[in-house]
Amino acid sequence: MIGQILSTMLPVFLIAGCGALYGRYRTPDIQGLNVLNMELFVPMLVFAVLADQQAPLQEYARLALAATVVVLGSGIVLYPLARILKLNLKTFLPPMMFNNSGNMGIPLLVLAFGDEALPAAIVLFIVEMLLHFSVGLYMLDPHTSIIKRLKLPIVFASIAGLSVNLGGVPLPEWLLETLNMLGVSASR
Repeated sequence: MIGQILSTMLPVFLIAGCGALYGRYRTPDIQGLNVLNMELFVPMLVFAVLADQQAPLQEYARLALAATVVVLGSGIVLYPLARILKLNLKTFLPPMMFNNSGNMGIPLLVLAFGDEALPAAIVLFIVEMLLHFSVGLYMLDPHTSIIKRLKLPIVFASIAGLSVNLGGVPLPEWLLETLNMLGVSASR
């Protein structure tokens, strides 16, 4: 068991260490890469996994519900504490509710459990992301337009992928493979 934990966690620490070491001696400008990743590669991965007819999304409904309960439940539990301690709700609650389940969570789950864990990891990511860009944005600015939120590439990719999958629309294998290759390479 210790060996399995180490074989999963050690690559993560080595990658983080490489990044820290590189950052210590260089000043990389990763803003462009982050934008490219969040506006192109991650939406491709999300769409490809959700649109794939092989992915049994109906089997993950309970996982999606559990993820929703964890995210919203964290806010419900911590809201009274934040009020009692007189903490700024906009500063305290969102980081307690929403975590980075995409960039770190997806590769870690796939590393730990193999490629068959990818649909579950994507479902967790999508729940987190949809709540982040709906409830989270509302918490920060209640006047943000819902249309503006729906135009985000990751939200659009999620809705499109779910529509294709649940609508039974078959996509060519070459298209799914291309989207998967681009999306997976960016998320690892």
